[in-house]
Amino acid sequence: MSRIIETRRLTPVTKYFRIDAPLIAASARPGQFVMLRVRDGGERIPITIADYDRDAGTITIVVQEVGATTRRVCALEVGDEILDVAGPLGGHIDIAPGGHVCGVGGGFGAAALLCLMREFTARGDKTTAILGARNKDLLILADELRPLCGSVEVCTDDGSAGFKGFVTQRLAQLIDGDGPGRPDHVVAIGPMAMMRAVAETTRGPKVKTLVSMDPLMVDGTGMCGGCRVNVGGKAQFACVDGPCFDAHEVDFDVAMRRNKAYVKEEKQALDRITCMANREAR
Repeated sequence: MSRIIETRRLTPVTKYFRIDAPLIAASARPGQFVMLRVRDGGERIPITIADYDRDAGTITIVVQEVGATTRRVCALEVGDEILDVAGPLGGHIDIAPGGHVCGVGGGFGAAALLCLMREFTARGDKTTAILGARNKDLLILADELRPLCGSVEVCTDDGSAGFKGFVTQRLAQLIDGDGPGRPDHVVAIGPMAMMRAVAETTRGPKVKTLVSMDPLMVDGTGMCGGCRVNVGGKAQFACVDGPCFDAHEVDFDVAMRRNKAYVKEEKQALDRITCMANREAR
């Protein structure tokens, strides 16, 4: 079990956790993830490692409530324990030093940029983070990212904060030389549709781009085959061959279909936990 050291509500449906996990913190790298299980008989879910502190022996994760298990996670508070936290899993993000690295975070995907921007800035790279949300109330961790990278570009769909528009629009401006300038590498983390849009934005200008795939994962070790993605015409497992892949090689049509394979069952599980919560509240 892993004890929760700190929690913060970032938005009504997004929660920050700092967890006591010294063995994971000792070897974690940007881009890797952990598998969580909240209760006996419960499902395992993949969560990207947002940050780690090797000296303190802690890792940071950010969880968005989208289903039954993530709702159970977000109900936990300081002092509670998570039944299973396995990791670090997957490969780390490997980019040659000396260039301009731009991290694009959509929604809660911005959390995964914390350790990425810190590590690349520390080694001397030029770094830019582009954060996107529907409105200013749904933006997360912009203040935490500012000291970790050279520039933070905020985008909101409604213009309530920063640039009015999508992260891809602001990214296109950077590629054209605006603001911090053209990136040499882009890393996109967030909703599948956003990562697909980023891939299309960088394809024409030939900017090297990685995406962190978040398809269905059951065990996180490559045994179940549930997280297959087609990359360059070949089947890969996101959990062991990724989770980061060349965005221009990923077949997003297949990935998005697989990501929706259990929508019905996920809704049924969420309805059950909602019904149980309503009964207990009476």
